[in-house]
Amino acid sequence: MKTADFDFDLPDSAIALRPAQPRDSARMLRVTPGQPLADLRVSDLPGELRPGDILVLNDTRVIPARLSGRRTRGESVVAVEATLHKRVSPSRWSAFMRPGKRLAPGDRISFGESEDRACLLGALDATVVEKGEGGEILLAFDLAGPALDEAIKARGAMPLPPYIAAKRAEDAQDQTDYQTIYAQADGSVAAPTAGLHFTAELMARLEAAGVETCFVTLHVGAGTFLPVKVDDIEGHRMHAEFGEVSPEAAERLNRAHAAGGRIICVGTTSLRLVESATGEDGVVRPFANDTAIFITPGYRFRAADGLMTNFHLPRSTLFMLVSAFAGLEMMREAYAHAIADGYRFYSYGDASLLWRAD
Repeated sequence: MKTADFDFDLPDSAIALRPAQPRDSARMLRVTPGQPLADLRVSDLPGELRPGDILVLNDTRVIPARLSGRRTRGESVVAVEATLHKRVSPSRWSAFMRPGKRLAPGDRISFGESEDRACLLGALDATVVEKGEGGEILLAFDLAGPALDEAIKARGAMPLPPYIAAKRAEDAQDQTDYQTIYAQADGSVAAPTAGLHFTAELMARLEAAGVETCFVTLHVGAGTFLPVKVDDIEGHRMHAEFGEVSPEAAERLNRAHAAGGRIICVGTTSLRLVESATGEDGVVRPFANDTAIFITPGYRFRAADGLMTNFHLPRSTLFMLVSAFAGLEMMREAYAHAIADGYRFYSYGDASLLWRAD
């Protein structure tokens, strides 16, 4: 298939710059293949599910992964910005950097102002180790482990998606807004945005309705925002992200399915991870590894019955994924309806509840 098959016109005004308040007041479009679309609210979710269904939520926590700094090479000093992408060791991160063309292996980068000492060991400095073919740059920091984590937390900014950051600066409210209420495991540089709609009250109502919740972890990388640059989608390569499905989580998902419950993934991150952990036999197994799964129309889903997700960019891998899940024509109809009816798009936008096409 061609990337152009997943294109659509989206007015700039549809991009949400702030989330709905309260979170579960956001709109939610129910998409069931072969049935009419239904306009709901996220707060309606308990009534859309059945006792014994199980929601899969990604408990990753977004770190302040955007760092501003200076590259020094002799007397030449250049301002740079890094968005950390994936941790590869206690002291090394893969990052996307601007201007990447001005960097070379061996360059020294100082993040933060020189007089700003965020940790006892001094400035947050790094060395450029190598430049990858996909635009990623490997940074070796002078700090490691918890000391590096604390320095990044002190120096970094919340890495808002580019379509929001281009319109307004990150502020203190984003520290709360761009984090799920159940986030636990530090490591993401982008939020699992479908989970941003959940409130403590909604979680309590789901539990009262007999709906189970199960937590998995996928650390979302900055590659989630990269455009598809090839004409034929078979030529696109996903950036790997680390995910973990614990033995307990796998057992609970298999038990729920065996009892007739449906597995509903909250967000494309949860779905990609669960599908990576599920064998051809439909059994979910413990998983702790990188995944670069790329789901496009024609993919046979092994575990997920439902998907709650936000509205995605044209020509994106995420719109390809939802088209694989509910059908391309169905999703074209759903997105046309959402645009015409004023739904809010992207990370801070509204939600959709998709049921799998058979």
